[in-house]
Amino acid sequence: MVTLDGDVVARHYPRVSRYNSPYPAHDAGCAVDLYPDGDDGPNGWAVAAPSPVAGEVVQTRTVQCPDRPYAADHDHLVVVDTGTHLARILHVDPGVDAGDVVEVGDPLGRLVRSGFFAPWVDNHIHLGFREHGQNAVRASGSLPLDLDVPVEPVAWDGTATVVETGETWLRLDEPTHPAPSGDAYAGLASDDATTVDGGLPHYEAGYADGTGDTVSVLGTVVGDRTGDRTVTWRDDVTVAVDGRPAKGLSLWLGRDALGCKVVAPGHGFAVGDEVAVAVWHG
Repeated sequence: MVTLDGDVVARHYPRVSRYNSPYPAHDAGCAVDLYPDGDDGPNGWAVAAPSPVAGEVVQTRTVQCPDRPYAADHDHLVVVDTGTHLARILHVDPGVDAGDVVEVGDPLGRLVRSGFFAPWVDNHIHLGFREHGQNAVRASGSLPLDLDVPVEPVAWDGTATVVETGETWLRLDEPTHPAPSGDAYAGLASDDATTVDGGLPHYEAGYADGTGDTVSVLGTVVGDRTGDRTVTWRDDVTVAVDGRPAKGLSLWLGRDALGCKVVAPGHGFAVGDEVAVAVWHG
């Protein structure tokens, strides 16, 4: 298990998510997505990418990815030797070269809107770790990862105001961060007051701390615990906004603001709309 320093995370990334992704490293709790200050959202492009680690850059590589109309057809890998592990960083167009030494917070380059992203995904840094001697280029093989940050679960009744929209998503102002001073992260609470993270249910798995065999959100059992932190969402779960079925609910941990995003292509909602989110089976 690699533990990422909580001070590092809180200083540079107002939003983080371990499980809000379809890729296997996230399902296994072996990666985290870090959203820097100044993230310009899913319709924006490059903003500065502060390094989440200190060490020597040992490799950079450009790779092809799916060609999407809203994204680049290539992505980048930056590998940093931290002294104890190899840090594997994606979605950054590197402004560094092999042999460069970086400190935490130094600019690695600029964020890339990659064809690996779904259209509702905001620009971010993907971070995972490998042992020395492991292949850092292969997609699989990252180590289990923990975040040394306090997280407060926040109860929500499903009502909210739309504060931003895109073609495939709407961002809500709820749940509200209980103490938006930057001292701690917050996340949506399950019905038994554990923190939930991930894409519910449009990605296969998500995260919930605590104990118990199942996880319930907004009064409905949404998944089954399949590991210490991993929850497999149930196939028959539906998320709806004002009774209209949506693709899912995008959840994260927020440092000084929270809210959530509803993934709903062609949704028809507008900024300022008062809405009610519900979850049911079927």
